[in-house]
Amino acid sequence: MIDPKAGKVVATIPLGGKPEFAQADVKAGRVFNNLEDKSEVVAIDTKKHEVVNRWPIAPGEEGSGMAIDLKNHRLFIGCGGSKTMVMMDSASGKVLASVPIGSGVDANDFDPGTQLAFASCGDGTVTIAKEDGDKLTVVQTLKTEKGARTMALDPATHKIYLASAKFDEPAPGQRRGRMVPGSFKVLVYGPE
Repeated sequence: MIDPKAGKVVATIPLGGKPEFAQADVKAGRVFNNLEDKSEVVAIDTKKHEVVNRWPIAPGEEGSGMAIDLKNHRLFIGCGGSKTMVMMDSASGKVLASVPIGSGVDANDFDPGTQLAFASCGDGTVTIAKEDGDKLTVVQTLKTEKGARTMALDPATHKIYLASAKFDEPAPGQRRGRMVPGSFKVLVYGPE
């Protein structure tokens, strides 16, 4: 935990796993973080500076991206191991619903104006699901470009932005090749 005014570390909180992505609920005094290697979410009390809950994300596995609906107390977790997006109650830790998504999930986002949750995947898809109470329903699987998995949402325009580029063949032992110069672009998608 860092005091932003002083720019100093005020607490170090052991999480007991590999943290991947976090979301904050200031009113609840909580920060939620995916532990990818444990397939769980930890809830951190921002005043006590400690983990106060550990919740499994099953049927999800290997949580990566995370988005939050502050009004309805929902977390949306992109799970790469199970190719699902899980919707969890952020007050109780109960998994309420899950929907299938593509492979290679990286980012999740939530649009409070449309009640839509997004999961961007490296296979070139974005799964768009509608939150309705305790239900989560896929409304579209948007085709994008392979590798376009880093995403941002503009809640004012309801548009999503995805980074994309072409890569050459990886060298032996490397996971990914080098980016082809001049191939970087931002893909923009919005409602019709």
